[in-house]
Amino acid sequence: MSAGPITGHVTALPGGMTVRRLLPAAQARAVGPFVFFDHFGPITLQPDAGSDVGGHPHIGLATVTYLFEGAMLHRDSLGTEQLIEPGALNWMHAGSGIVHSERTPPALVGQARRLHGLQLWVALPPDQTQSAPHFQHVAASALPQLKLQDASVRLLVGEALGVRSPVRTAWPTLYIDLQLPPGGQLTLPPLAEQWALYAPEAGLLRADGSSWTHQQMHLLPTEPLHVQAGPEGARAVLIGGAALPQLPRMWWNFVAYDRAELAAAAARWAAGGFDPIPGETDRVPAPPWRD
Repeated sequence: MSAGPITGHVTALPGGMTVRRLLPAAQARAVGPFVFFDHFGPITLQPDAGSDVGGHPHIGLATVTYLFEGAMLHRDSLGTEQLIEPGALNWMHAGSGIVHSERTPPALVGQARRLHGLQLWVALPPDQTQSAPHFQHVAASALPQLKLQDASVRLLVGEALGVRSPVRTAWPTLYIDLQLPPGGQLTLPPLAEQWALYAPEAGLLRADGSSWTHQQMHLLPTEPLHVQAGPEGARAVLIGGAALPQLPRMWWNFVAYDRAELAAAAARWAAGGFDPIPGETDRVPAPPWRD
């Protein structure tokens, strides 16, 4: 990884939704096992805005969904149907292959609704890419929360600061949500071999009082981190973990260490070879595969 912030790029979606993609980037293809980082919203979607994502496949990764505002309905080919709400952590281990959709909960269809959150991908290590798929939902109340100096710290994934998340991972992984009151300060020791900070909104300050540029990913050195909040308070997430033994390849929704596995997954989706989501028939088409 090289120093310097990752600005990402923004994609406009139907209904006014925007998605800012921070990983992968030229500065860092991965931070620990995190190979993909999307920030969507914040936005108030109008009643007729469509935000559903139909059935689509994954291999070789775990999707990690975390909301600040709003709600989403997750369904997958294992038969899972799970409402995702703010503060809960949803971890879908794709392994050898899974299909899922993300939809507006029925109770919110036809209503104006807020939506703001993060979706990340964690690459599975080489010996786990063909493991059986599974899904974990951890309620907000089950995630460790502690008061550390002035900050409220929630450990979403991993082990740090004397607590451990109940989320089961295949590789050393760190994911923390921290909030600071107006003027609050926090100093953390290095918590991972590789780690990065992302502030979804303005308000986070460095020790010298200058601003961390929000909606940019800041790759952190392995030294203590000191942050403070401006007059409105601040929020940030920390991601990281152990460096992967090798960087995987990515194509569309697939992660693999061998290009042939990506080609096989593309052919499998085109041929209808993935298990379907019970009760759903719509499928997101893949882009053309190029040999």
